Amino acid sequence: RNSLLSRADQGKISMPGRYDVITFDCYGTLVDWDAGISGAFLSAAAVSGASLDPAAVLRAYARHEPEVESEGFRHYRDVLVQASRRTAGELGWTIPPGGEAFLPESLPAWPPFPDTNEALLRLSVAGYRLGILSNVDDDLLAATCRHFSVPFDFAITAQQVRSYKPGHAHFHAARKRIGSDRWLHAAQSFFHDVIPASELGIPVAWINRKREGVLAGDVAPTVELENLLRLVDWLEH
Repeated sequence: RNSLLSRADQGKISMPGRYDVITFDCYGTLVDWDAGISGAFLSAAAVSGASLDPAAVLRAYARHEPEVESEGFRHYRDVLVQASRRTAGELGWTIPPGGEAFLPESLPAWPPFPDTNEALLRLSVAGYRLGILSNVDDDLLAATCRHFSVPFDFAITAQQVRSYKPGHAHFHAARKRIGSDRWLHAAQSFFHDVIPASELGIPVAWINRKREGVLAGDVAPTVELENLLRLVDWLEH
C-alpha cells in the first residue's frame, strides 16, 4: 500500500479543467467487488466441505442484494448477511451456524483494482477534490479506504442518508457538500449510478470494466471508459 500523501506534500502539477470534484462508487469501481464476493463465498463454503461455482454465486448475489435493499434501510452488514443467506439457499449451500457474517467480515480485505491507486494519486496531484458515494456502512468504508493511495475529501454512505443507490439521496447529499463546484461522478454500475446520476443531470463517467451493454436506451453517460486510468487520460485532454 502506498503512503497517504497530504495535499501540501503532493503539490499540484496542474489544475482541474472541466470539473473540480470527482466522486466514485466504491465497490465495483475502485474495489474488485466480483473477486471479493465470489472469493468470500468459495472460501466459506470450502470450510464446510461445499463447492460453489463463482459465476453462479455472482449471478445469484446480484439478484438478491437489490431485493434486500428494496425492503427498507438496514445496516449494510445486515444487507450482506441477508443477501448471503438467500444466495446460499438458491445455490443449495447451508451456511454453518455462526458463520452467517462471513461476507461483511471479508469486506475490509477486498483489494482495489490494479489501476485504482495510480489513478487516484494522479487525480489528487492534479488538484481534484475526491469523494465516494457508497451503499455501505461508515466503518466498512473506512476499513476499505486504508487500501487507497490518497485520502478522500468526503464520503457519503447509505448509513448517513438511510437509503441505497439507485435512490437519489446519495447524490443530493453530495451536491450539498460540493456546492456549486463542477462535479463528475464515476462508476461501474449502470443500474446503481449511471441511471440516477443521469436522471439528476449530473455528468457521469461509466467505468465499464465488464464491457456490459447499456441497460436503458434513453440514458447515456457523459463518457464510457474501460478503467480509471482511461478516465484520468480523458480528463487530461
